[in-house]
Amino acid sequence: MASRVYRIGVVGASSLVGKELSDELAESPLAASNIVLLEDEDDAAGQLTSAGDEVAFIQKIDGSSFNHMDFVFFAGDEDETKRHWQQARQSGASIIDLTYVLEGEKDVLVMSPWVNEALGGHRNELHLGTQAVVPAHPMAVMLAFVAAKLKAKLPVATFAATVMEPASEHGRAAMDEMHQQTVSLLSFQDLPRAQYDAQVSFNLLPSLGESTKVKFAATEERIQKQYAALSNGELPALAMQLIQAPVFHGYVASVFVELAVEATKEQLEQALAGEHIDLVTDGSEPPSNLSAAGQEEIMVRLAGDFSRGGKGTRFWLWLAADNLKLAALHAIACAVELRRLRPSGKVQ
Repeated sequence: MASRVYRIGVVGASSLVGKELSDELAESPLAASNIVLLEDEDDAAGQLTSAGDEVAFIQKIDGSSFNHMDFVFFAGDEDETKRHWQQARQSGASIIDLTYVLEGEKDVLVMSPWVNEALGGHRNELHLGTQAVVPAHPMAVMLAFVAAKLKAKLPVATFAATVMEPASEHGRAAMDEMHQQTVSLLSFQDLPRAQYDAQVSFNLLPSLGESTKVKFAATEERIQKQYAALSNGELPALAMQLIQAPVFHGYVASVFVELAVEATKEQLEQALAGEHIDLVTDGSEPPSNLSAAGQEEIMVRLAGDFSRGGKGTRFWLWLAADNLKLAALHAIACAVELRRLRPSGKVQ
């Protein structure tokens, strides 16, 4: 029996994560699929773009856009998802929502295949009634995956993170405003504050202004909530603070870990090593939002006091990852899991 050629829609294809997703789909296990790029906005519809190495046009969403779709990725803004997800569901498509609009909806699963595998599988299982999933937030995946890797080998007593958030996590408008603030500061002009309602250029902030359009507090709550959901009671509780960083791209996090028993540096490195992790040694350039750009793995560097006979219980991890690439790769991993629920065979 021939393998099926799927029809895949990417709604919000002109967004930052939508563009990254389109490129990654072309290199993924779903690469043989027919990929349709979709947008609600008239300005974006008709644009010439690419999906991997293939030239593609962005199509305007209409009443027939989701006909015969197998998978629909929602990667644009929240309003676009709200307007069209029911239409995609009624067409019979499996939905992967990167906008988090469907989080909390009945029968919609927040999932991470990577974390599930690190925990031994059989958690947050898909079932025949699962038609929509929300891929967990990139930082929730990073933290839960690292915690699961450690927990598989060593007992973790404390797990605390300070997370630096980039502007690109909130789209082009946020990136543009950070850029405009930088230019304005250097030329001694008033700062634009339409998105952040605060000075974010050359600054670090644990909260934003009252009129901010960037949902900073909601993001912090989402990461903590999703980490708890992914852990299913098996991972250490997460203590976390989110900081708005003056960078355009890439997540970084400083993570403090305390073990219930002493361990050597080699034991910790062995626990962390494996798929989806790039373990950076002391002799190499440390992970950063710049060095993580374009990388598929979560970059991890280990530091700690191992002076007591080469062992210790308290140490630090420095994590870095390309937030857009991680979101795209993880969403595709969710779709590959959903593929198990769809009929196989030759396309009609």
